[in-house]
Amino acid sequence: MPQPAPRPTPESTDLLTAELVVDMATPVTPAISPDGRLVAYGVVANSGRDGRPHSSVWVAAADGSAAPRRLTDGTARAAAPKWAPDSAFLFFTSDREERGTAQLQRILLDGSGDIAEAEPLTSWRGGIGDHYPLADGHTVALLAEDEPTAEDERREAEGDDAKVWGRHLPATRLRLLDLATGAVRTVDGLGDRHVVEVTQRPDGGPLAVLSWATPELDPGVTTARLHLVAPETGAVQDLGPVGFEARSPVWWNHEGEWHLAHLAVTPGHLVGALAVIDTVPPVTGPTVEQRNLTVGMPACPTELVQVADGPPLALFADGLDTALYRLDPQSLRFHRLSCAPGTFGTPCTLAGLAASRSGETLAVLLSTAREPRNVHAGPTGGPLLRLSDTSPELRGIRWGVQERLSYQASDGLQLDGLLILPPGRTRGQGPFPLVTMVHGGPYFRHADEFALTAVDCGQWLATAGYAVFLPNPRGGSGHGHEFAAVVAGAVGGDEWTDILAGIDLLIAEGVADPERLGISGWSHGGFMAAWAIGQTERFKAAMMGAGITDWGMQAGTGEWGVMDAALGGSTGWNGPGPHLHDRNSPISHVSRIRTPVLILHGEQDTNVPLGQAVHFHRALRHFGVEHEFVVYPREGHGLHERAHQLDALRRIRAWYDRWL
Repeated sequence: MPQPAPRPTPESTDLLTAELVVDMATPVTPAISPDGRLVAYGVVANSGRDGRPHSSVWVAAADGSAAPRRLTDGTARAAAPKWAPDSAFLFFTSDREERGTAQLQRILLDGSGDIAEAEPLTSWRGGIGDHYPLADGHTVALLAEDEPTAEDERREAEGDDAKVWGRHLPATRLRLLDLATGAVRTVDGLGDRHVVEVTQRPDGGPLAVLSWATPELDPGVTTARLHLVAPETGAVQDLGPVGFEARSPVWWNHEGEWHLAHLAVTPGHLVGALAVIDTVPPVTGPTVEQRNLTVGMPACPTELVQVADGPPLALFADGLDTALYRLDPQSLRFHRLSCAPGTFGTPCTLAGLAASRSGETLAVLLSTAREPRNVHAGPTGGPLLRLSDTSPELRGIRWGVQERLSYQASDGLQLDGLLILPPGRTRGQGPFPLVTMVHGGPYFRHADEFALTAVDCGQWLATAGYAVFLPNPRGGSGHGHEFAAVVAGAVGGDEWTDILAGIDLLIAEGVADPERLGISGWSHGGFMAAWAIGQTERFKAAMMGAGITDWGMQAGTGEWGVMDAALGGSTGWNGPGPHLHDRNSPISHVSRIRTPVLILHGEQDTNVPLGQAVHFHRALRHFGVEHEFVVYPREGHGLHERAHQLDALRRIRAWYDRWL
């Protein structure tokens, strides 16, 4: 997929402020109409009255013949645009009526240029989680929790908010909305299973439904199953288990035989690259054969897109780039169509590709190293035309130059990463203070794109005079299964020496000042920052954001417990020890830390619970290590409130200014 041509820009002289970073509007979830004429997308911004993100829905002509139009005013959270099969109506969710409770709405786009008033379609108590317009044109599949019972309302009225574990997270069920009558019926054949994704066979046939045994991530992601549901009768056929972290089911047809493909972690592994798994659903009974269609590929699939009845399209993380592939139905192998720098999607979701019914026209989210992410559209294979322009205020900023790095690990393995230099500076003007920013996951990556948030703040630090190193060590995506799986039970091993190799290279090349090194990261990147300062005193400052410090505790209390146990190598219930997870935990090496540490953590984080940071803080205090511990109320694993994002940006930069 060709990179879009850069737009001419004026001389870049404006100052980057924390407000510009936080208030940057971001396009999300592009949806192209089945006829390929229009592209709908969401725009998320932070400048709402409540200090939390709000969103609006926009629509643009796929060929750029008409300027984008905003369909909702942005005062509510409008999201998840999806088209009716005839391309005349656009469905989306909005919490306009009750803040925080999304309901389904529909708007008519008749081609006249006029925009009709949005029509509310549901008033489901508890709200609508997701929706899927069906091929018959008069039914929408809904994902929604059960409405409160009289007993629930009594308990709420009495202030009884006790949470019974196992029932504290209500399951999302599949329901079918009749657009003519407004009636909603629940598909009872799925029992109490938690429904996470739905896709209909393109000929109007059965729904492929992906479900978990429970809404809890652990063990939900390990208990995924696929089902076929007849939309007319609600009859359910169970196709059996489909692997760890299963998602993105798509149908495709070859010589009259329907296939069902999906993404899941490479079979037989809890840690490793995603794979494309394909099966032929039987007429009756459970599925028998599942085939891995990406065995041996050096790239990693990130998204599957259904195209009429032909073979699916797929996005692959490929080093610092993203490639578009199409499945060849004869060889059952994926063939590359095009490639572009960066990722398609957003940090919180990789849903960045949509195709028309024929698959001839695409809509994607993409960016360049100097341009923020925007919606682009065009024919499969390109060229692509930019449709949105959500952050024009950033065009005057003088950005740091982002360059691609290719270097070798200590054992000779080829690695990649990125270097951002301070604006207007060259390598020859070094050495610079260097901050290494480690990505999360670990199954994630730094891609060659524009990234600027309170967490991914490389350009924020670069504009303050720092060089920023964004390494892609082992354990991440973009280099195949073996590259990703090597960290299982060995976190802090090869990935740590991979990061060191890049730092040493930048020191040797005169870019980095060895006396002014910092390291930071969020989530798994926070773990790596805590790990690094327990292994060496080379770093003069560190920032640990929502980081894991004790893998045994994380396996027992974190949302992804089963995966965390595989990464850490053991759990506390494996016996009295010694345990592998203790050797792999930063908390075990705190006595060696001399580096000043800034700790940032959300109070309501259930992915990496706050106790991880408290544990580390108390250990640092015990050994007299200089540190600052900041807890953000109401925040989870990331930062969403505007004031908290501003605080984090300013605090991180002030920390490095103080010590580097």
